[in-house]
Amino acid sequence: MRAHALNPILNVSDFAATIRWFETLGWEKAWDWGDPPTFGAVRSGACEIFLCQDGQGGRGHGGVAATFGPDGDTSADRGVWMSVWVDDVDELHAHCVASGIEVAWPPTDMPWGVREMHVRHPDGHVFRVSHPTHAEDHPHPH
Repeated sequence: MRAHALNPILNVSDFAATIRWFETLGWEKAWDWGDPPTFGAVRSGACEIFLCQDGQGGRGHGGVAATFGPDGDTSADRGVWMSVWVDDVDELHAHCVASGIEVAWPPTDMPWGVREMHVRHPDGHVFRVSHPTHAEDHPHPH
């Protein structure tokens, strides 16, 4: 199989509220389907995530504050985890804090060569937001 594109599908409890949540992060609604809409997508640049209200996958906030660290739990949330690559994790962190977006792991220089933070969607989907600390040390093209 040779894939031409990949779109994760997130099971969400409230389609409209999820569109607003992504817009707070700077994403935009790409399209929607249904009346009222219960399926659609958000987009940031060339990246697109599908959203399905009450279907197509699992969801659920694990009830823990942190995803990493001594009090963290990487398996508590029942949603999807995704890596998102950005230019400046610290700038996004400040925006999230100011906007009331839940940060489940603060910006931290990780031993694998990235500066990473975790943002949690209300339905338990976790976004590992990163940028390389040394571009030559990280294989991900950006």
